[in-house]
Amino acid sequence: MPHQLTDPVQSLPGIGPARAKRLEKLGIRTAQDLLFWFPRQYEDRRECRSIREAPEDRPVCVRAIIATAPRLSYIRKGLELVKVNAVDEADAMELTFFNQSYLKTSLRPGESYLFYGKVERHGSRYTMTNPVLEPEAGARFTRRIMPVYPLTAGISNNLLAGAVLRILEDCAQQLTDPLPAALRREHALAEYAYAVQTVHFPPSWEELEIARRRLVFEELFFLSAGLAMLRRSRDWGRGVPCKSYDAEEYLHTLPFSLTGAQRRALDEAFADLCSGTPMNRLIQGDVGSGKTVVAAACAWLLAKNGFQSALMAPTEILAEQHYNTLAPLLARSGQRVGLLTGAMRAAEKRAVYADLADGSLDLVVGTHALLSEGVSFRRLGLVITDEQHRFGVAQRAALAAKGEGEARPHVLVMSATPIPRTLALLVYGDLEVSVIDERPPGRREVQTTLIGERKRPQLYGFIRKQVGEGHQVYLVCPAVEEGEVPAAAGPERKAAAPYAEVLQKHVFPDLRVGLVHGKLKSREKETVMADFGRGEIDILVATTVIEVGVDVPNATLMVVENAECFGLSQLHQLRGRVGRGESQSYCVLVSSAQSPETRQRLRVLCESSDGFHIAEEDLRLRGPGDFFGNRQHGLPPLKVADLAADTRVLHEAREAAAALLEEDPELTALEHRGIRARVEQMFQDSRDTMN
Repeated sequence: MPHQLTDPVQSLPGIGPARAKRLEKLGIRTAQDLLFWFPRQYEDRRECRSIREAPEDRPVCVRAIIATAPRLSYIRKGLELVKVNAVDEADAMELTFFNQSYLKTSLRPGESYLFYGKVERHGSRYTMTNPVLEPEAGARFTRRIMPVYPLTAGISNNLLAGAVLRILEDCAQQLTDPLPAALRREHALAEYAYAVQTVHFPPSWEELEIARRRLVFEELFFLSAGLAMLRRSRDWGRGVPCKSYDAEEYLHTLPFSLTGAQRRALDEAFADLCSGTPMNRLIQGDVGSGKTVVAAACAWLLAKNGFQSALMAPTEILAEQHYNTLAPLLARSGQRVGLLTGAMRAAEKRAVYADLADGSLDLVVGTHALLSEGVSFRRLGLVITDEQHRFGVAQRAALAAKGEGEARPHVLVMSATPIPRTLALLVYGDLEVSVIDERPPGRREVQTTLIGERKRPQLYGFIRKQVGEGHQVYLVCPAVEEGEVPAAAGPERKAAAPYAEVLQKHVFPDLRVGLVHGKLKSREKETVMADFGRGEIDILVATTVIEVGVDVPNATLMVVENAECFGLSQLHQLRGRVGRGESQSYCVLVSSAQSPETRQRLRVLCESSDGFHIAEEDLRLRGPGDFFGNRQHGLPPLKVADLAADTRVLHEAREAAAALLEEDPELTALEHRGIRARVEQMFQDSRDTMN
């Protein structure tokens, strides 16, 4: 009797309760789950050669007959060998199998088998080790493009492939195509059942590409439609009401002119603030591109309308830095700025609480201390957060909740992590995106160089030269202690703690070497960073904790050890720690990696200072998982699409989703109900984590 899509996997041949439990770890419970457990890669097993003609550089299929009875031997505990001889028309070869003792009885002399693996030559002898094999009669997994699936312990690829093949035979035609025929025709998309069958067992690479494009389009189409519907369905309510004021009144008070990109971001934010609905805007821009000035303009507009603003930063040092920037900027317009951090004395905090409660302060800058119970505002109208990935949706909402009345405070998010534009539109589900992609005039470009280990003496000489000229140096390592350094870092790997000791004792005994890393307590980290900011440390050895750090205009050199261990975007962030003063600044990437791909990747940083171009390259080379690291970016997991490689299809799918929602905003039309069901299914687990 044919299987149904809803059948439990345990109903399939070869899958008992134990294997069903292991498959459940992969999220595979039903036949339908199996159909959508897509391969992660493929092996081309179509090439079949004789023993003599088999190439040595790649695996191929070899047809041969078992010539002798298999021999089983026990080498030691946990290691068994099965050896057997096989022959074709002209030659013989010895086959060796590790820990597959069942082959002693299942391989039958005189029977013809297909073996897939590499044939090795030893003079006139031929051998094969651990080949994939199956009887030639009824072969299913050789002489074809074979899917390779993500696995778990106790589940083999052959078991999974066999189960998928059985389900495809029984259930593929039970699948209902969620995309209307008109949409498929318009975008030249394959039919659903064909695409699902072909992505598992493609007859050719060309057909695989046709099938994959259909499934990628569909997935990105649902994602785009879901994000658009999610954004539109949220009850934004009424925003804090703002009357429009001419921005020139604020801009005239500044000691500098805005770039075109800053002015564009400011105009977009002002339009949001005066729209009647709450602003939810992300301002993206490289370190030093001038995001804070735009945030200050928004706080100025709120103050003109009688409302207060709050800026929340991830560390006390960053909060103090923002305060030192914003207080004089807004003082020119007669507005008062306060600072609130956990380190302040109780009396100082009480004074700030009182000034916020009675409306004396127009803007307060602080850390998580702003979320504490004692903080209440007279009329909170704008919440600004710095570095998006360090504050979750809940924290933003908690601060915004301190606004009183029915009107919701506006939200502005600043991020110095350039994310490719298309990806930003997806990742920040509820935020409009402004991009500041111009460098303020007069700001010098940081000169970036890639060197190998042989140049270390010159590097140390250059460090000494920079310090001798009165400047300071950052020196970043991939880990804190020796045992934590990634294996990719090679023999010359550096760990911050022991390296700082070596530098202080043996290389720069006459200079002041400091150390900061993530294992230090927050107070210790902030103390070291403050000492560096005051010029009391010449060389700061650090891990990436300084990626988002204090502004030190006197620091002119960033050295990154084992640069191959870092992503391009992270290296660009680190480079942004220097080049903040008037002196020429430098970034030196140290890497002994010989891989042409690695060196090409690092040269991207040497050739470009455009954070968005670098982010695009980083995404293309490493994919979104590495791009975002462990950060929760809130997107539903994608099964087929690759946000780095499928950018063109993403654009097409987004446009198609927008056009469909224009026609049927709630997807209630009969022919669109399948789309709505799939969108709801995709977003059911992500609704609360979407930004």
